[in-house]
Amino acid sequence: MAVSTCVALGACACGPEKSEESTSTTAKPSRSSGSVRPEEPSASPRTEKPSAEPPGDQSAPRTKEGAIQRYEQYLHAVGREDINTVCEVAGPAAKQAEDQGFGPCTSTFVVTFQMISPAQKKALRTATVDPQRVDVLTPAKVEIPAEAIKASVTFSDSELGSSTLEYQKSNWYITD
Repeated sequence: MAVSTCVALGACACGPEKSEESTSTTAKPSRSSGSVRPEEPSASPRTEKPSAEPPGDQSAPRTKEGAIQRYEQYLHAVGREDINTVCEVAGPAAKQAEDQGFGPCTSTFVVTFQMISPAQKKALRTATVDPQRVDVLTPAKVEIPAEAIKASVTFSDSELGSSTLEYQKSNWYITD
């Protein structure tokens, strides 16, 4: 099955509200409590890999470079199966899809992870975006086509698709 379908399903099924709830109920207690080891599994029904990147609630520059950095964070998170980061970055698109009947990102994107091959996941962990191929639609909206993604595995438009990122609440989010 195409990765674009998977990524679209996952991006359309997560929301920042769900991501924040998951973070506040699973990740924050392990950070604030000295008695809980960071490697200990959370109460969540699936095993989550911790994000190696800064949390999404930090502000990002409202520039093309800021959007690219945020999208690369998302791609790397997909490759690591980091559900919290994936759902955080894809929040607005995911909320829209959830409102249309899809489940929350934290449960629906798990299917996406299973559809991406190990070689593709590995490639996504270090993927970059070619700034020359990114379309700036407005100062707060960019389009990143699949051909802008540089990775050890080539992703076609039918596999990965394009993503629209918009600057909202001091950060870039996938909105389509």
